[in-house]
Amino acid sequence: METARVLFDRSSERDVVMWTAMIDGYGKMGDVQTARELFEKMPERNAVSWSAMMATYSRVSDYKQVLSLFREMQEAGTKPNESALVSVLTACAHLGAITQGLWVHSYAKRYNVDKNMILATALVDMYSKCGHVDAALSVFEGISKKDAGAWNAMISGVAMNGDATKSLELFNRMVKSGIQPTETTFVAVLSSCTHARLVKEGLKLFGQMNTVYGVEPQPEHYACVVDLLARAGMVEDAEKFIEDKMGGLGGGDANVWGALLSACRIYGNVEVGNRVWRKLAKMEVGDCGTHVLSYNIYKEAGWDMEANKVRKLISETGMKKKPGCSVIEVEGVVKEFLAGDNHHPQAVEIHRMINSFLKMSNLEEHL
Repeated sequence: METARVLFDRSSERDVVMWTAMIDGYGKMGDVQTARELFEKMPERNAVSWSAMMATYSRVSDYKQVLSLFREMQEAGTKPNESALVSVLTACAHLGAITQGLWVHSYAKRYNVDKNMILATALVDMYSKCGHVDAALSVFEGISKKDAGAWNAMISGVAMNGDATKSLELFNRMVKSGIQPTETTFVAVLSSCTHARLVKEGLKLFGQMNTVYGVEPQPEHYACVVDLLARAGMVEDAEKFIEDKMGGLGGGDANVWGALLSACRIYGNVEVGNRVWRKLAKMEVGDCGTHVLSYNIYKEAGWDMEANKVRKLISETGMKKKPGCSVIEVEGVVKEFLAGDNHHPQAVEIHRMINSFLKMSNLEEHL
């Protein structure tokens, strides 16, 4: 990009293609600030320019900016291309902005671009993540030639909405249609088995990955199996699986051990939880949530000395737990809420309403 910038700065005639190429280049490097500075300086913009800037924000997960740019694009009277619509749908999926997503779908149908494979897959993903599985299935079934990406989006969609049976059914349909399952396919279907606690089915699929489908299991697939066993209460089996199967993969990363630690608290297994925490401590994990989880396991088991050690460590390192965040869409505008944040202009009314709910809940318990 340094060489590209020198050439760009030396050029006496910079057309919209050159400006857009530079924005796209900085965007792919993750340099959002420079990309936006160039975007603002552009003498003219076309649909590709807007799309490149939206894709830049999408890469760094700044989805609110994607939607903000899309509104600016509409106000400027520029007709969005398919790439821009995909970026918007991705933003809608992550923010739960179903109203905006419905508008994009309507727009795509009006201009007959909803049959585009990438756009259709983005629609499936958006509807699924917004909880509208039937709409996702409708779009999916309307795709005449489904590729692996479309199948993966639909399998993941029903899996994240808790329908393990449908997820497995789609997987079998995918195989029968002649489409080769990918690594992403198995992450989706194994996750589905995890949430439905289908241990037998999940272990069978994991065993068939390489032998039947020719897909080499990756660390994320091993992590799915650990989660599958742990959530089913088989914490000892999960621990043994990490030690035996993941030894060649570095013995499991912090995320894998963290998933097992969470299960140890749920099922009150302080012995395994103690061993897991010591492994995580050796990894020098700086995640406050993991430390709090360990403290709770020790405290609930009556291991006060160990609990106090973890609490002291949290205090000495100055760790702070990342606040929880929720996002809702109200009349087409995305609202973000952080735990403990009182800066919202209607914070007083919000807390008053929450307190009224709590009072009602307490009254019902007494009744």
